[in-house]
Amino acid sequence: MSEQQHQKHRLYGRAAGKPLSKRQQALIDDVLPTLGIPATAAGQLQPASLFDGKRDVWLEIGFGGGEHLAGQATRHPDVGFIGAEPFVDGVAKLLTALDEQALSNVKVRRGDARDLVAQFADKSIDRGFILFPDPWPKTRHRKRRLVQSDFIVELARILKPGARLRFATDWADYANRALADVTRSGLFDWTAARANDWRVAPADHVTTRYQEKRLGDCAPVFLDFVRV
Repeated sequence: MSEQQHQKHRLYGRAAGKPLSKRQQALIDDVLPTLGIPATAAGQLQPASLFDGKRDVWLEIGFGGGEHLAGQATRHPDVGFIGAEPFVDGVAKLLTALDEQALSNVKVRRGDARDLVAQFADKSIDRGFILFPDPWPKTRHRKRRLVQSDFIVELARILKPGARLRFATDWADYANRALADVTRSGLFDWTAARANDWRVAPADHVTTRYQEKRLGDCAPVFLDFVRV
């Protein structure tokens, strides 16, 4: 689906904030093209082919400042990571982290993640993360939220059976609605067995600066699902 088609239900506002530093702009100009993801027809891109073709591939949708993505890439050097983020500021921060840590197992798409997901072949992603997406808290704006029924179906299409999906938010209504929509789909099992399974950050979570700001209306909620 094109950006023009998404415009009515755009997930984000301006895609650029304050001016980048010279170093950040150089990374955007010179490094981002080397980490980019080619455009393909819908359902044709095999994510593993972006790496060595043999490794698992994890996807983070809306990686913000990139702390979580870079942290996971450091912990799992044998995994290929793909990140999608519309904001140039966040992309620049991730590129800075990749450069400083000499990480070579990450590919980046600046833009609407829905366009990227549409490119992926069926059952081609081994794990997914959607962490603290824009909550669009006003009732009239909730149609702009990323995690809704149609996108849940798309995620189920690209995730392999048994693949894990983590959704985190600090807005209570978004957590409740996302949980209801995902479980209602019948495409995922919710892994929680007790309250602390969603109240306490998972052991493998990498805390982000956004999370620490506590800008939502509730403590962070972590919902882990498994593709059935």
